[in-house]
Amino acid sequence: MNYKVMRMLCMFDLPVDTKSEQKEYRKFRNYIMSEGFVMIQYSVYVRVCPSREYAQSLTKRIQKNVPKQGNVRLLSVTEKQYNDMKLLVGKKNVKEKIGMERLIVL
Repeated sequence: MNYKVMRMLCMFDLPVDTKSEQKEYRKFRNYIMSEGFVMIQYSVYVRVCPSREYAQSLTKRIQKNVPKQGNVRLLSVTEKQYNDMKLLVGKKNVKEKIGMERLIVL
């Protein structure tokens, strides 16, 4: 088994025009948050995965909960690749840190 720490990014674009679509949006958003994802940008969430195998099983769980309309993209990257991300902001007074929000070791 490969225990290399990964980050999984979940990016989604779901319709919210009707009440039922809004409900599906909230249901999916709450689901991924219950799976440990945290928002880093609107409709972009990230989660630490302790291994590639864990990321694969998480992908399968998310597939079972994807709404019928819209789209969801999952991207798994290594911790080093995630830490190489550049944060570009329009104002100099905005402070944000790209790093480990939480890492749970079992």
